[in-house]
Amino acid sequence: MEIPPELITFLRSCVHAAALTGAGVSKESGLRTFRDPMDGLWAEYRPEDLATPEAFERTPELVWEFYAARRLKAGEVQPNPGHLALVEMERHVPHFTLVTQNVDGLHRRAGSKCVVELHGNITRVKCSHGCGVFTEWEEISGKAPTCPACGEKLRPDVVWFGEILPGDELATAVQAARTCSIFFSIGTSGLVQPAASLPFLAKQNGAMIVEVNTEETPLTPSVDYFFQGKSGEILPELVKAAWG
Repeated sequence: MEIPPELITFLRSCVHAAALTGAGVSKESGLRTFRDPMDGLWAEYRPEDLATPEAFERTPELVWEFYAARRLKAGEVQPNPGHLALVEMERHVPHFTLVTQNVDGLHRRAGSKCVVELHGNITRVKCSHGCGVFTEWEEISGKAPTCPACGEKLRPDVVWFGEILPGDELATAVQAARTCSIFFSIGTSGLVQPAASLPFLAKQNGAMIVEVNTEETPLTPSVDYFFQGKSGEILPELVKAAWG
């Protein structure tokens, strides 16, 4: 892969950088994207029927079991070279914000520190009634257990269809997009809002836009550099070229 010298020079002097990652990054670790065909029991349901507040009200045990299976799978895989390259990038850029749409926690496991989880984290649960009681799943037993504070159902700490994103996380992501000098869009389809608007916001504020994806997206015509391929192959090369 040929990396433009001007991009390498820009990276070496960069002070503020931001990255947005999507399901394509986790897929390289062996996790299916949410819309990949599902096997067994889950093949009988649409993803929307397992990831909405209404679905949880109708069949909490089914939803809990679905997310328990996803959480188990996430725990079985390991961060890939793309995750690790972003950790290395964070070491070299003084102000680096990693915004992710993924809920598997792989970025944190890889070692990234400034991580904004826009869609939540599958390893946590919270009270469906809004108590704000967050608990690691290792401490929870049973299907659709109840909140120790109020007795309402506990649910996965993820954003479901029809729900708004957590305000603090979204505000941090927007601020990072507005202030960065370079913005990476990695392994994301560019279709899910409001995350898809972040690279455009960064561009409006003068940032260089770099996209890494296995295929072109709606963002591609607007980027400064497009690298087509796997993030686990491209990002390590970028990091090595910039910082050795």
